[in-house]
Amino acid sequence: MGANIYKNKKPLLLFLIPAFAFMVLYLYYPFLINVMNSFQKIAGMGEASKGFNDPWYSNYVEIFFDKNMHTALKNTLIMIVVTVIGQVGTALLLALMVDNIRCGAKFFRVVYFFPIVISATALGLLFNLIFLYDKGMINQVLEILGFETLTDWKDKSNALFTMMFPVMWQYVGFYFVIIITGLNNISEEYYEAAAIDGATRLQKIRYITMPLVYNVLCTCVVLAVTGALKVFDLPWTMFPKGMPLNSTWLIGTYMYYQTFEAANTDYSSAIAVIIAVLGVVTAGIVNGIFKERDY
Repeated sequence: MGANIYKNKKPLLLFLIPAFAFMVLYLYYPFLINVMNSFQKIAGMGEASKGFNDPWYSNYVEIFFDKNMHTALKNTLIMIVVTVIGQVGTALLLALMVDNIRCGAKFFRVVYFFPIVISATALGLLFNLIFLYDKGMINQVLEILGFETLTDWKDKSNALFTMMFPVMWQYVGFYFVIIITGLNNISEEYYEAAAIDGATRLQKIRYITMPLVYNVLCTCVVLAVTGALKVFDLPWTMFPKGMPLNSTWLIGTYMYYQTFEAANTDYSSAIAVIIAVLGVVTAGIVNGIFKERDY
């Protein structure tokens, strides 16, 4: 009898309409308006449009010749690589280690997930103190160890590392929880059978764990790539306005600067469209490379 309840699916539409209406009102409509704004002359936020640009696509042409935008694109691509390797890779390693211990596993799960619940602004201020040149925590440790030459972690040569390390550290716990959940869904019978056949721990990971957690890793990689395109709050807190010397721009921070600091809303709208397009394209490429498998 339970199967007959879902034969008539028309009433389900009534429950889908509110969610669909919400998405249209707060997602698709604002996006279309943003696309329109990218072709018009709009100075600051809240100001009326002064008509279409001449030519109408001039903002997109400017993106190709904007050196700061080139820097933002380059840094964002670096951020994607750092995110995939540093966040997903580290999360996988931690998940494998925690999954193989029996004592204290819950403690490590809480510890690794904890950075996610901290505000990105608070983390940015915290790491500003850690990376301070004068009396910062890292340089104090270097002084204790006897290093005479201290490192300016916020100069142009070190700025990218200083900015990307906290971003990588913050979200490792997020992917750790996803991967550890996937590991917990693997039946112990596979490992018991492998142990009977004489498989070592590394062989169990290679031939059982990795193939069965592959689809989970694919999901994590897609989330990491698309998330790297939208990173804003923590980098902006640590390096506002692309300092030093406009070397730390990301697409998200540069779009924010053009909107609220440079009062160039139409240009920032064009950057927002580029972010959306890059998100769809990169997600499609990653999904094509890391195709899910059936086992």
